[in-house]
Amino acid sequence: MKSLIASIAILGLVGMVVGITASATDQASVTATVTVQNISVVVTDGSISYGILAVGTATSTVGVDQQTATNSNVTENFNIRGQNTGCPWTLASSVGANTYKHEFSKDNGSTWTAALTTSNQSLATSVATSTSQTFDLQITTPTSSTCYNQQSVDVTVQVTAS
Repeated sequence: MKSLIASIAILGLVGMVVGITASATDQASVTATVTVQNISVVVTDGSISYGILAVGTATSTVGVDQQTATNSNVTENFNIRGQNTGCPWTLASSVGANTYKHEFSKDNGSTWTAALTTSNQSLATSVATSTSQTFDLQITTPTSSTCYNQQSVDVTVQVTAS
């Protein structure tokens, strides 16, 4: 009986060893790459000089100084906004005393989109990778002004991932 138990124990140990050493493994690789979103915009030419204008006068960049906003490696939404000046001139939808209007057009001045505000407005949506949106700007100076020095009427183009 002892020899039978010993034989079974030995066969059990041999079976475990054979079972462990007889197992086979195989492996394969998965090639993976990643590119980080580059949410950015470049505006060219990026500089406008409206010159010296009389009060209550409108002038635009149509045919003179069109701007182009180009995106990066992802589809993006372009936003646009204006600013109040340090004089102060206030940016508004209509002109008045120390109040000026700034507008943008995406069709060479055929249509002027709602006047810029100091908050973001949509310039273009779902702009495809590495493509551009051209636009013109039009300014209308205040009907009267307490400031007669040069004003910074900057426009900001901001992008977000689409």
